[in-house]
Amino acid sequence: MTWRGWAAIALLLLSNLFMTLAWYGHLRAQPAARLSFLDWVLVIVGSWGIAFFEYVLQVPANRLGFRGTGGPFSLVTLKILQEAISILMFVLVVRLLFTGERIELRHWLAFLFILIAVWLGWSGQKG
Repeated sequence: MTWRGWAAIALLLLSNLFMTLAWYGHLRAQPAARLSFLDWVLVIVGSWGIAFFEYVLQVPANRLGFRGTGGPFSLVTLKILQEAISILMFVLVVRLLFTGERIELRHWLAFLFILIAVWLGWSGQKG
């Protein structure tokens, strides 16, 4: 694989870390039932602020990784890879921030199927 492919994967890893923190990180704070309107606004704006860095990394990852812009991946392969990385980051965040949340065997099996999808998407790729 070329440097563009590895760079795209590295950027996708970082991008998805920010995405996961933006989507789920706020759940460690005060329960939603206790949030005032201003608290809701602050949570949303804070999440958008974190998600900004997701986009700062995601856009170059896609530009570097996509075959149509000189990268090694088809658009479909790039998307499947992104989804697998997204779940990987989610599992890491759950394990580190939400220690009471159980990841059951069925969840690991679902993740395995996604990895199989990545392999299937990648294995038939030409170039």
